[in-house]
Amino acid sequence: MHHVIIGQGPAGVIAAETLRQIDKDASITLIGNEHHAPYSRMAIPYYLTGNIKEDGTHLRHDPEHFQSLDIELVDGNVTQIGLDAVTLENGEHLNFDRLLIAAGSHAIRPPVPGIDLAGVENCWTIQDAHAIAARAQKGCKVLLMGAGFIGCIVLEAMKARGVELTIVEAQDRMVPRMMDETGGKMIKDWCEAKGVKVLTGTLVKEIASSDDQLNVSFSQGVMQAYDLVVCASGVQPNIAFLDGSGIETDDGILVDKYLRTNIKNIFAAGDIAQGPEFFSGKQEIHAIQPTASEHGRIAALNMAGLETPYQGSLSMNVLSTLGLVSTSYGQWMGVAGGDEVIMADPERFKYIKLAFEGDVLVGALSLGFAAHPGVMRGLMQSKTRLGPWKDILMKEPTRLMEAWLACTQGGISQSMAEAAVA
Repeated sequence: MHHVIIGQGPAGVIAAETLRQIDKDASITLIGNEHHAPYSRMAIPYYLTGNIKEDGTHLRHDPEHFQSLDIELVDGNVTQIGLDAVTLENGEHLNFDRLLIAAGSHAIRPPVPGIDLAGVENCWTIQDAHAIAARAQKGCKVLLMGAGFIGCIVLEAMKARGVELTIVEAQDRMVPRMMDETGGKMIKDWCEAKGVKVLTGTLVKEIASSDDQLNVSFSQGVMQAYDLVVCASGVQPNIAFLDGSGIETDDGILVDKYLRTNIKNIFAAGDIAQGPEFFSGKQEIHAIQPTASEHGRIAALNMAGLETPYQGSLSMNVLSTLGLVSTSYGQWMGVAGGDEVIMADPERFKYIKLAFEGDVLVGALSLGFAAHPGVMRGLMQSKTRLGPWKDILMKEPTRLMEAWLACTQGGISQSMAEAAVA
């Protein structure tokens, strides 16, 4: 049995390791195209801050790890996929019995004149990090395009390097896919209090180069000069190379609950896979590392013949922005016919929002509550029926830990909780 895996990110690496645990005799080939040891993109900002060295970004720190597991690493771009073989750009053919496509995603840039000038960098690969580190010196002026999840991680790295930082975001708030208006505004206020200039509801119209600087024109008609522009405007799945393969795609590769494509011996995982969402079952892309890791494990089990359904991706984000911890889980925007409760204290940068369907917690946001993320996730993934504890949480949404203990561990009775409220 020969398993071929395209992609050396978390999904691909975990799939290869899981396959080896199950089958000691199978041939396993792991293909990557970055001419670099398998690494975590989410570790790149920590490399830029100087908290870790480049090898600290590696997914496995032992250089002999894959060799010890008899997993063959192949360097090259896949240009064609057939029913039982892939073709590399050098013309080499690799036959397979089972194929996993975990080719990830790529950074995208908005269609702005000058976006491809020298000094405009993505922050998605190790090569990007090298280019940013060369320019982002203490005291220089940096513009960060995009205040989403990735942008806010890059923000932390830029501040640690001592630059003069401006962030521009087209939407009306920071982290718009993770936070509602209230939470996004609090994060903006927090960043501005820390010395970061934040421009929301603003577009970059043009970038021009002059005397080793980048002159950036904004939608309000203002122009500013910067030493570096970092583009963190989002990512898209790497599906272009699938043309002609017969594999069905939408935004990503469409997969069923076993992470199988429409071709029975071909699977997909990670950022490229458009699979079932946890609550609705709708096919969605969740380009986050926890989903990629779980995809890799489940796909490997199914490739090995151990039929294992995937429970669905739960949207989850935990972010620290200059020390302010924010989280979002599940259907935080609420569901039709459901209930929600909000508690906000902007002066103390405290915020929590819970969304319910019946007496089940289906979504949550929090800001400044570092102790709650694990409980939120646990209640949602277990689809715990809260019963009377829902009413208590509707009055005091911060009592999530007590609700978790009462409903899953039998730790706190309703009468004890009601007495505490009274």
